[in-house]
Amino acid sequence: MEKKGKLFVISAPSGAGKTTLVRRALEQFPQLSYSVSHTTRNPRNGEINGKDYFFINEKEFQTLVDQDQWIEWAKVHGNFYGTSRDFLEKKLIKGDSLLLDIDIQGAKQIMEAGFTLVSIFILPPSIEILQQRLENRGTDCRAVILQRMENALVEIDQQSVYDHVIVNDDIDQAIADLHLILENEMRFL
Repeated sequence: MEKKGKLFVISAPSGAGKTTLVRRALEQFPQLSYSVSHTTRNPRNGEINGKDYFFINEKEFQTLVDQDQWIEWAKVHGNFYGTSRDFLEKKLIKGDSLLLDIDIQGAKQIMEAGFTLVSIFILPPSIEILQQRLENRGTDCRAVILQRMENALVEIDQQSVYDHVIVNDDIDQAIADLHLILENEMRFL
């Protein structure tokens, strides 16, 4: 029997705490690899090319779109993001389990592509707290925060397409909830 890895997709509105939860899950589950996405946005302070994202320009990104090299891609908050089809397929066939930290558009594309996956949506405790988190982060101007808030309302309305929903009200509880899901799903590999 051919060994295949498991695909985990985690999505959330910007500021819901997804990155923190993903980092903690990767620390807890060394058999789980992070699927590094490509983006055209500029690196944030402390982000490393090839670790956090592969940072490329729009022309390079579009060339890969034209060559059908993305399993999923989208323009989000004015920047392009995508996951390499070749990278994903090779890892899964090899038996590696992957964790993708992607937006709802990308998650739906992967679902529609016929991949078997476990999907997890991270909810903020409230819209007000989400806005506070985005403002406290200090990485975006007011206009970008407002755009992220508008997008968050649309994303939250689509949480029902996911297998699991975790409310990130208390970070320790959210981490425990995520670990339980991963543990249960990886037990069958």
